Amino acid sequence: MAIHKKEEFSQKDQELAFFAKAISHPARIAILKVLAEQSECICGKIVDVLPLAQSTVSQHLKELKTAGLILGTIDGPRSCYCINWEFFEKFNLEFNTLFKSLKAKSENNSCD
Repeated sequence: MAIHKKEEFSQKDQELAFFAKAISHPARIAILKVLAEQSECICGKIVDVLPLAQSTVSQHLKELKTAGLILGTIDGPRSCYCINWEFFEKFNLEFNTLFKSLKAKSENNSCD
């Protein structure tokens, strides 16, 4: 039986992994691209531009919203979403810091 040991890792590492998992599906990347082109978007418009069923798009939107990557409001049959840029900026900084740190550490080691 597999035992989860996620709690053995730092909170920052867990948050970065959660963020990475949330954007790890190409449909979610496509949804973010559509949302970036508009300040807000109704779910139906997203469905119109993606080769996915409405229920599939809704599931991906739910995952992005749960992760904090998008903000959304429901107004009757209309759902409007937009990118949570504050959240993105936080993780952009965190990932850049991580990658710079990894690069600095690896510059002393060579795989050649």
